[in-house]
Amino acid sequence: MTYARPAQDARPDRPAISVIAHRGASEDAPEHTLAAYRKAIEDGADALECDVRLTADGHLVCVHDRRVNRTSNGRGSVSALELADLAMLDFGSWKGDGSANDGFANEAPDRQHEDPERTSVLTLERLLELVADADRRVELAIETKHPTRWAGQVEERLVELLTRFGHTNPAMRPDWTPSVRVMSFSARSLHRVRAAAPCIPGVYLMQFLTPRHRDGRLPPGVGIAGPGIRILRSHPDYVAKAHRAGHRVHVWTVNDTADVELCQELGVDAVITNRPKQVRIQLGLG
Repeated sequence: MTYARPAQDARPDRPAISVIAHRGASEDAPEHTLAAYRKAIEDGADALECDVRLTADGHLVCVHDRRVNRTSNGRGSVSALELADLAMLDFGSWKGDGSANDGFANEAPDRQHEDPERTSVLTLERLLELVADADRRVELAIETKHPTRWAGQVEERLVELLTRFGHTNPAMRPDWTPSVRVMSFSARSLHRVRAAAPCIPGVYLMQFLTPRHRDGRLPPGVGIAGPGIRILRSHPDYVAKAHRAGHRVHVWTVNDTADVELCQELGVDAVITNRPKQVRIQLGLG
């Protein structure tokens, strides 16, 4: 399938497209596990993307769904479970490891103990430690999931963690540029973060392009547009409009080679992908 494409962004000083690992290198390892993020760093990802939810006892954990049913051997809502409850679950064996025994996970009761980095729930705190210990700059794109029973407590806890890891005080380093950004489909969530930590960039995620944002405008104080790839297929002129409005464009979730090519031709600033290594190779970066 081909898409009508406007003229390629011809800015001569345009930097290379940033490649962001969606829930880690989630094509190769279980999403949101430490193993997936280690693999993404090894694969050369410029940034790591994660979703965060607040547990019943106040911990931010990297889990996409409201419930743990899909990605673990447990049941229930993240917001109703404590971290100790989540730590008892296996978050990785559903993915398999490519071995001949992948189809027999239920017959291997000790499997979850083979590699905790592939099976254990991951806290945002541990992911921040991984990024801090990396031997190169690795950025972090954190998505707050809404609606949730904890509402503003998610952003409050998030800013506390980012402050502890030195991501909210640029005055400490004259050459500081933010390496963490917060993403959300909720403009209110981004407003809460901006009010508490003005130096943290916000990304407004969009599944559909509403008339309000069709010309490239974003909610007040937000500088990065986060359209889904389907928006670019249907509205390829959106990228140029967002750039004219002074915004960067980070696109999700870009896995197919044709979609990578489309993003490259349109001049997006970043792609969020499950396949960071392959996408970097396609873009001539790997």
